[in-house]
Amino acid sequence: MKLEQTEQQYPLQQSIDQEVLLSGFSGAVLVTQHDQTLAAAAYGQANVAEERINQLNTRFGIASGSKLFTAIAICQLVEQGKLSFDGKVLEVLDKLKFPLFSPEITVHQLLTHSSGIPDYFDEEVMEDFAALWKDIPMYTLRRPGDFLPLFAALPMKFTPGEHFHYNNAGYIMLGLLVEAVSGMSFTDYVEQHIFRPCGMQDSGYFALDALPANVALGYIDSENGQSISNIYSIPVVGGGDGGAFVTAADMQKLWTCLLGHKLLQPETTILLLTPHIQEDEDTYYGYGVWIRVRNGVVLKYHVMGSDPGISFRSAVYPASGVNFTALCNRSRGAYRLMQVVEGNLLLD
Repeated sequence: MKLEQTEQQYPLQQSIDQEVLLSGFSGAVLVTQHDQTLAAAAYGQANVAEERINQLNTRFGIASGSKLFTAIAICQLVEQGKLSFDGKVLEVLDKLKFPLFSPEITVHQLLTHSSGIPDYFDEEVMEDFAALWKDIPMYTLRRPGDFLPLFAALPMKFTPGEHFHYNNAGYIMLGLLVEAVSGMSFTDYVEQHIFRPCGMQDSGYFALDALPANVALGYIDSENGQSISNIYSIPVVGGGDGGAFVTAADMQKLWTCLLGHKLLQPETTILLLTPHIQEDEDTYYGYGVWIRVRNGVVLKYHVMGSDPGISFRSAVYPASGVNFTALCNRSRGAYRLMQVVEGNLLLD
């Protein structure tokens, strides 16, 4: 399926602009198909106090969207023979730090949210992510190991492999595995072995108390209606379960490199993109990626992230070659734009 630029580009951009006017979306949107740009625009402010506007090359936090980077890192280390998907996690990590965890937990189960370990933030029963930091200040969380007091001594939730249950702590443990077998910090590993080969020069795991230039601050609405920064609501530095910063163009580069087998061998790429476990009727999870399947056909591979002051969606639609990314420095907005694009281009 090929979309002609002359017929589709401008109606699509107009539909996006209309949604932005209705919702007040703040962020950047990029939609491409093969070598064509179908829509590209930025809206709102990256810094409210300074009245600095968002631009297409502004860097945004993507929260859990960066679980894909963690999964790619693990897959690379499997290819190097340093890990195996069916390997027991506590044979690599210090099992004394996880006294109540099952010794049967595998790398595959962590990747597919089926390990059964407790989560430090269970999205099915907890709503306020910021409430986590009442006892442990968010500015102390700078490496994967810093998260262990939040979950490592808790009991298992279910038998490993029993079913899917989205789990942030599982990806913290994957970050620990990357550090244990690579000898590098998790963030350095991703930046060197994933961002750099893809040419993602503007992406990184930036500390909120030392942000570089051209980064959008995340904003949440306070009780009095003011927009306040999210710096006291999320960990100060991202890690295995989320927290990277990217631009729209860099996210497109990531998909291109992944699907072009520049990060992983073809057979490992296929494994990462395999619908390993079902989440609901037509939604599955691969390794770090959501997969929408209908009648046995993959409609899209996508990643998403949502934190206070962050909303993110990015997807590839294999039948059409369309690539979509929306980065938002507000708590909501990216999903609605994905719906607009999918409806306009008849993608889903």
